Amino acid sequence: MGPHSAPEPIQLSTHARILVIRVGDMGDALLATPLLRALRTRYPSARIDLLASENAASLLIECPLVDALYTLPRSAAGKNTSMERLAGLAESAWRVAGLRATRYDAVIFANHLTLPSGRRWRRALAAALGAPLTVGLDNGRGDFLRIRVPDEGFGARHEVDYALALAASLDATLPMSERAPRLTDLGWNSVRREKAPPCEPPHVALHPGSGAYSLARRWPAERYIQLARALRLEFSAHVTLVGGPEESGLAASIIDALGAPAWATSAAGATSPRQLAETLVGASLFVGNDSLPMHLATAAGVPVIAIFGPSNARAWGPYAPGEPERVTVIRRADLPCSPCIYRGHELGTPQGCPPRSCLTELEIGPVLLATRRLLRRTRMEPHA
Repeated sequence: MGPHSAPEPIQLSTHARILVIRVGDMGDALLATPLLRALRTRYPSARIDLLASENAASLLIECPLVDALYTLPRSAAGKNTSMERLAGLAESAWRVAGLRATRYDAVIFANHLTLPSGRRWRRALAAALGAPLTVGLDNGRGDFLRIRVPDEGFGARHEVDYALALAASLDATLPMSERAPRLTDLGWNSVRREKAPPCEPPHVALHPGSGAYSLARRWPAERYIQLARALRLEFSAHVTLVGGPEESGLAASIIDALGAPAWATSAAGATSPRQLAETLVGASLFVGNDSLPMHLATAAGVPVIAIFGPSNARAWGPYAPGEPERVTVIRRADLPCSPCIYRGHELGTPQGCPPRSCLTELEIGPVLLATRRLLRRTRMEPHA
């Protein structure tokens, strides 16, 4: 097999035992669900378990695609003190012993081998589990893997496509129309989108936050204020601010700056991921930064405008290959330094640079043009 060629698929037995390991935040977990669905479709009688970080596992607790959901303490592999890492490793050893007893036929490592610390603990975990087949992305450092799927760097493929390439190495594929994440992958079958009548003013969900991982991904709040006013003036739109508990203050400040009008409300703060999805399915359009709400809106079938700055849109952008006209990425393509997070085979700089020109100098013009196009596409013409 050449350095950039896909491995020949290996077929597992009908009742194979498969463990998927996906460490990351909730957005990472959601983007891994097509991998789980591909495996479940190809091997309906197999045992498919998932090992995820504690934060991500909370999103997947109702997932019908897995038989058992396990968590790995973040302290076992993160940048913690020696004592915290030691405690995490001790707890992990206890959990790994239970996983080894399952005698998995295949273990899939569904993350890039980017950081030395991550490579070390994945190598150790592979040895501890003792599965005959180990599958993962190989950036030249995956010699411990039995099946090596070429990793050509962040953005060479979307993260969903990388995940599905791992599934394909085990003879599990999905057609293009079924490759995108779905809310039903999370077990949220009752959370469905119903389009509003064309005569009604649009309901636009705005997410000015970006989660806790990288605040540098935020388009300035002033731009969201300008955009909300423009949407109200041109479309008589109703605006809802969404976000996590740590973003309730940000949403409140934007509502205050708008003068606390009846047409602008906040659903940020006291919402679970499922409640957030229930809010998003009622939206005519979502506009927000690189974040979990962006991915949830995409999975819900909502038209999405995603604003990207330092992060890699080719890797983490809204993924809807079956209907690409429904999603739009707005970013500055004229900056050689962008993206600066997850670039090539490197982590990059999650906190960006001090000027953050990729976002601070991005005006509302391109975003407003995209909102007009998507709202008109859903037959919601501007009010006179």
